[in-house]
Amino acid sequence: MSRSRLIFIIFFLTAVLIGTVHMRVSSSRVFFRCRKAIVVQDNLRLQLGQMQLSLEELLNPSVISEHVEKNTKITP
Repeated sequence: MSRSRLIFIIFFLTAVLIGTVHMRVSSSRVFFRCRKAIVVQDNLRLQLGQMQLSLEELLNPSVISEHVEKNTKITP
């Protein structure tokens, strides 16, 4: 084996290893971003559900009638 062929093989293997490490790091970053987006989306879904419940409570006729009765009672 000639010396130039050995140098070429060493450079080639080095480039392949660097490429592999780069792809693994990129993959980890993309996975982290995706997972973070899913967590944020779940939190927003929970907040939306809580807001819908509070809005439903405000618009519920029985709650409105109770509120009206409580505020219109005449005390002697």
